[in-house]
Amino acid sequence: MGNRFELSVVSADEIWANNKIDEGINEIKRIEKLLTTFNDDSETNLVNKNAGIQPVEVSRETYNLIERSLRISQITQGAFDITYGSIDKRLWNFDQKMTSLPDKETAKQMVRLINYKNVLLDNENCTAFLKEPGMRIGFGGIGKGYAAEMAKQVMKASGVTSGVVNASGDLTTWGIQPGGKKWTIGIANPDSSHEIFSKMEITDLSVATSGNYEKYVIIDGKKYSHTINPRTGLPVSGIKSVTIITTNAEIADAMATPVTIMGVYTGLDLINQMKDIEAIIIDDDDKLYTSKNINII
Repeated sequence: MGNRFELSVVSADEIWANNKIDEGINEIKRIEKLLTTFNDDSETNLVNKNAGIQPVEVSRETYNLIERSLRISQITQGAFDITYGSIDKRLWNFDQKMTSLPDKETAKQMVRLINYKNVLLDNENCTAFLKEPGMRIGFGGIGKGYAAEMAKQVMKASGVTSGVVNASGDLTTWGIQPGGKKWTIGIANPDSSHEIFSKMEITDLSVATSGNYEKYVIIDGKKYSHTINPRTGLPVSGIKSVTIITTNAEIADAMATPVTIMGVYTGLDLINQMKDIEAIIIDDDDKLYTSKNINII
């Protein structure tokens, strides 16, 4: 998935624990094979190849993930959109060669195919159809969290009572540490990602962070995140990082980016209306904002 996964299991039996970790790893590999866009035969690519041509029958698992993704698109008013894969990669490289933003008209033209409403599902036949030729779906905004959640569920079903699945900083926890304490997780400092900005003690919760500190470009002294607003085709600015805390790793992963796109006040307003989900936001001026039930150590 282009991400490093780390799986931890609490057990007095090392061999047993490693076997359980292997089960989690195998589940992640299975999901990667299902969703990847780097394999021509994956269900994702079969749907993309038939954009504007015909519906494609997919597994019920893929169908349900697409359906949940479209629901998140509706909730976030399109700030989350799996059809982001339609964007022309030549527009954005976020490297040292990028010295200016594209003009607004060019950017708008590039994102014209991004529209979750043009993903048509047929529940009875279990098919997905992309209405416009050239459309593409991708699960980069939700797949990592989904894989982490499924790996956790597989290990729990196999008898693991405590553990952590860490998907490149987006993690999900259950149970307790060997000493009886909850898991302590650190939120990265957006100005220095190797430093801890704040800590939280959690269990049976998932945490995901979207930040502009890993991939960005500075143009005329202003920092632009690699996160693209699907409505405008232009990178977002104003927020350094968004951390989502909730009960499900898939939801945590999927909600971090749209809150970044929506901005501090609209994003927090949405989170405060949702159940069992919280957010921590740091803006470009290092001001901290939190949803209503957050308690930062």
